[in-house]
Amino acid sequence: MKVAIVGASGAVGQEFLRVLDEQQFPIDELLLFGSKRSAGRTYTFRGKEVTVKELQHNDDFRGVDIAFTSAGAGTSKEFADTITRHGALMIDNSSAFRMDDDVPLVVPEVNGDDAFNTPRNIIANPNCTTIQMVVALKPINDLSPIRRVHVATYQAASGAGAAAMDELKTQYGQIERGEDPTVEKFAYQLAYNVIPHIDVFQDNGYTKEEMKMYFETKKIMHAPGLDVSATCVRVPVMRAHSEAVWVQTESPVSLDEARAAFASAEGVVVVDNPAGKEYPMPLFVADKDPVYVGRLRKDLTDPCGLSFWVVGDQIKKGAALNAVQIAQYMLAHGKKF
Repeated sequence: MKVAIVGASGAVGQEFLRVLDEQQFPIDELLLFGSKRSAGRTYTFRGKEVTVKELQHNDDFRGVDIAFTSAGAGTSKEFADTITRHGALMIDNSSAFRMDDDVPLVVPEVNGDDAFNTPRNIIANPNCTTIQMVVALKPINDLSPIRRVHVATYQAASGAGAAAMDELKTQYGQIERGEDPTVEKFAYQLAYNVIPHIDVFQDNGYTKEEMKMYFETKKIMHAPGLDVSATCVRVPVMRAHSEAVWVQTESPVSLDEARAAFASAEGVVVVDNPAGKEYPMPLFVADKDPVYVGRLRKDLTDPCGLSFWVVGDQIKKGAALNAVQIAQYMLAHGKKF
């Protein structure tokens, strides 16, 4: 199989290299693409040096079976036709096509079969916060359809890219030395702070990040009537996002039923032992594949309500791993490349 990574030098692009290797994804030839600035860099994959080529409008994607793209929405929109022209399947990590009716938005544990309906040869990878939430929502929704979701997110610096992670580390050092911290990637200093602002504010007072969760959850779960309300907060954590989730189901779901559903769900690990101070945290979830669920309890205000805590690695399951799992799902269910 001939595979390409677009945006190879970025945080997610580098994660693609690691995940493809870890997952033993079948690759006969790997191509790496990036910006003019990144072109010429070399990376090692399975013992071979691969040089990054500049992404251009040419025939470089001829013969490519799958292209994993993570270079921003503008680049994805500009180069989609070039990438897919010769039949390559584009699995895109940007927001460019997520809400297009003719592009499936896929989390394999939730709606994997949607990946087989690709009239434009494009599959969209959802927003990182949406991915980990819907993986946790699916087992509850299977017990009783979910009517309403409220979520507060606690999002790591990794969500803003490699430069943002570097900025957080730099800020701590600057502050310890008595220097003014560098603030470029976030609205304010993130070190020793939390910022209730991710992406741009919309006319309704919500941010674009919060509205992504609203729209994407409905599409992935095939539930246009599902109510979703989110508050997204940036926290001084390097990688792995956390979410406090409240759900209202059509009929009551007991804690035992919910716990059993989580325990048997694909891609979910339950860490829920309050007496032993055991619950998911970014400290222990970073670099891990699954979505971790804990702090499961009944909502005190609603007999049909449940509350739980979800943590997942933003760069891994929230980006590169989910995209690779889409391709794996298709291969496992008969897709020929």
